[in-house]
Amino acid sequence: MDEVLPFTIPSRDARGRVIRLGPSLHAILAAHDYPPVLRRLLGEALVLSAMMGTLLKDEGCQLTLQVQAENGVIDLLVCDYRLGELRGYVRHDAERLAALEGRETLQDLFGEKGYLAITFDLAATGKRYQGVVPLEGSSLARVCEAYFAQSEQVPTLIRIGLDVEGEACVAGGLLIQHLPDGEEGRERLHVRMNHPHWEHVAALAGSMTGKELVDPKLGLDDLIWRLFHEEDEVRLLETTALSRGCRCSADYYKTVLGRFPEEELDAMRDEAGAILVDCAFCSKVFPIEL
Repeated sequence: MDEVLPFTIPSRDARGRVIRLGPSLHAILAAHDYPPVLRRLLGEALVLSAMMGTLLKDEGCQLTLQVQAENGVIDLLVCDYRLGELRGYVRHDAERLAALEGRETLQDLFGEKGYLAITFDLAATGKRYQGVVPLEGSSLARVCEAYFAQSEQVPTLIRIGLDVEGEACVAGGLLIQHLPDGEEGRERLHVRMNHPHWEHVAALAGSMTGKELVDPKLGLDDLIWRLFHEEDEVRLLETTALSRGCRCSADYYKTVLGRFPEEELDAMRDEAGAILVDCAFCSKVFPIEL
């Protein structure tokens, strides 16, 4: 539980990872009193963030997944992944959400002008790059598939499973990609969505169900075996342990607030002279004295 298992299928020029979240997912969802639709949406976003974040090779890289909208019921969803740590938050209008009365498509929740941005902060170079795609599709997983097809030219299939209604929250995911004409680290000379190797791998991976992805009786290696046991070779790589990791601290907020001019700090202080800082991710309040 709470880990990602990467794998490759060398003969098919494919790479992938499977994930399962449990206690860390529960801790993130429990920070706010989210209704069921937002618990499912945030759970999906956290699974996607972890799977895509572990595609980055260099230690210390960060992936941020952000969905924003104009005048949507949800105006911001943000998750990030770094060094095995996940955090996430959804900002929404509770009254407008209740008025939807079960209409829960992405367009219902975010409106017609929503978009998804995926940002990669690279530790080795200090550079940042971002891809943005419109929020079109039946789920965030479908939007991420479109991102990889359009921005990265990498055929990608994603499956998500969620069981977040009770106390024992579980989420699982499968991501698999085709890297034509070479494994990781080599230039892709062309990209064909109908390449025979990709069609074969996608057909197998597409049979994975959400129920299987959250089944506690099935280990991550069992899931891979179910799909690809007839392949000549499947290489299981080192797992990455996952945890809830909010990076908020009093020292961090002191550093940030120290950049403000004194007159603005005066306006922020309460009657006791402290500045109360509320972390949206973990729902903690930090009284900061400067």
